[in-house]
Amino acid sequence: MHKLSLASGVLPEFGAVDVIEAGAAAGFDAVGLWVDPLEWTAQHTRDAKAALARTALPVLDVEVVWIRPDTALDDHRKVLDVGAELGAGNVLCVSSHPEVGETVAQLAALCRHAEGSGMRVALEFGIFTEVRGLTQALAVLDRVAHPLRAVLVDPIHVDRSGTTVAQIAAIDPALLPYAQFCDARGQRPDPADFAAVITDAIDLREQPGEGVLPLAALVQALPAGIPLSIELRSAALRDAFSHPALRARAVLDATRGWMEQLA
Repeated sequence: MHKLSLASGVLPEFGAVDVIEAGAAAGFDAVGLWVDPLEWTAQHTRDAKAALARTALPVLDVEVVWIRPDTALDDHRKVLDVGAELGAGNVLCVSSHPEVGETVAQLAALCRHAEGSGMRVALEFGIFTEVRGLTQALAVLDRVAHPLRAVLVDPIHVDRSGTTVAQIAAIDPALLPYAQFCDARGQRPDPADFAAVITDAIDLREQPGEGVLPLAALVQALPAGIPLSIELRSAALRDAFSHPALRARAVLDATRGWMEQLA
C-alpha cells in the first residue's frame, strides 16, 4: 500500500500551516511543504512545527531548490535546513543551470549538507528545466556519486519528456525514495513554448484516471510501496474548491478511488 502525501502544489495559494491542516483534515498520510528561502522565517518554522505536532503528520518533502545561475547555494542550503528541522524525508531539486558541471557540483554540495539530517536530495527532471529527461538526470546523479542523491519521477514529466515506463522500471530502486503522481491530458505542449509547458504543468493536470497517462504501468514500474506525493496542480480544482481541506479531500478521494481499482 502506498502512503499518499499532499503535495504543496495542490494548494499553491496557501501557506505551510494551511497545507498541513488541509492534509490532516482530508486524511493524507503525509504532506509536502513549499519553502521559499527568501521569505521563510523562524516564525514560519515554529508555526509549521506546531501544526505538524497537532496533526501528527510527517513531511515527505520540502521544495523547491531551483538551481540557476542567479541563485545562491546558501539559499538552497536554507531549504534543506528548514526541511531537516521539520523532519522532512526529501528535498525536491530542479536545475535550469546551462552548465551541467555546476548542477553536479551544487547537488553534490547539497548532498553533503544533508548528511545526518535523514533527508534525500531528489533531482526532478522535466522539459521545463535543463535536465529534460531521465537519461540526463541519471547521468547527473552518476557524477554526483553521493548516497543521498535521488531521482524524482513525475508522471506528467515522464510523458512530456518521452521517458518510457521501461526506463522507469530500470532505475535502481535505491534512487527512488518517493515519487510524484498525477494524470494528464493527451495533448502535449510544444517543448519550445516555455509558457505552454509551464501552463501544462501548473494548471492542466488531471485526477488519476481522468487523463491518458499509463499510470497503472507506472505504478508497477516503481518500487513496491513507494510513497507517492500527489502533485495535482490544476486550475479547474482551484476554481472548484476554494477551501484547502475540500480541495485536498477531492484529490485524495479521486486518487484512492483510482488505486482501489488496481487491487
